[in-house]
Amino acid sequence: MNLILQVCLLAIPAHCETEVLAVSADSLAPTQCLMIAPRAIAEWSERHPKWRVQRWRCGPPEKAVRI
Repeated sequence: MNLILQVCLLAIPAHCETEVLAVSADSLAPTQCLMIAPRAIAEWSERHPKWRVQRWRCGPPEKAVRI
């Protein structure tokens, strides 16, 4: 299961990218992903202070490109 983030630069809000975080093996249920997502997003945000998480979702690896 992946956590798929749409992140935008604070200095240039129109510049957004997709970040994919592998949160666990494929056996993780979507509801479990949703439960651990806030902590993973907070940790990612601390490591990337120039970026802001605009949107996020949980999804299987093959659907990671869409958000």
